[in-house]
Amino acid sequence: MDSEGPFLETLTRRLAECPADFLAEPRVGVKGQVRVAAVVADLLRDMGGPLLTPAQAAVFQPRSAQPAGGQRNWLALVLVAAWLLGDPAFRQGQRFGTSAAAFLIDGLTELARLNPAGKFVSDPDRREELVRLSLSRLGLRPAGETPAQAADRLSTISTTERQRVLEAARAAEARARAIREAMAKKAAEEAAAQSSRE
Repeated sequence: MDSEGPFLETLTRRLAECPADFLAEPRVGVKGQVRVAAVVADLLRDMGGPLLTPAQAAVFQPRSAQPAGGQRNWLALVLVAAWLLGDPAFRQGQRFGTSAAAFLIDGLTELARLNPAGKFVSDPDRREELVRLSLSRLGLRPAGETPAQAADRLSTISTTERQRVLEAARAAEARARAIREAMAKKAAEEAAAQSSRE
């Protein structure tokens, strides 16, 4: 987040105006309309990025609809992120292609697991989260923010961070419950031993 990027409002508005072509059903096997690999390849070319290798392209064009739910939602989120990254600010200078490729290939999996892709267009908080995450993965921060402000806001709005905190709290509660149960069991055993001696 060393360099200043576009204004947050500009990019969240772009997401809110995501066209229907990018919200159409991603192709999985023989079902769906949008070939995600082609969209990603075109975007990376426009950003000055590397060509997709056959293995990378295969990630975006699953042949089987077996893991349909999660895979389809991830592909739909890749399309939404591709629309966002197609902003002229990211294509100018053609310097973000490599970072964008890495982000699209492996940076959206957790987000897609936690949220339907459409929320990143319809929900203001999710739009902000996707914009901030995208900027961060490109080494940018929103215009007008310091690196500390940008990092703090991303952490605050992040659903993956919230999920991590919730899971840590559940684990801590489970440990505390196990300790309470062990202490209660030990107290009961001591009480039973005391009463048998009397």
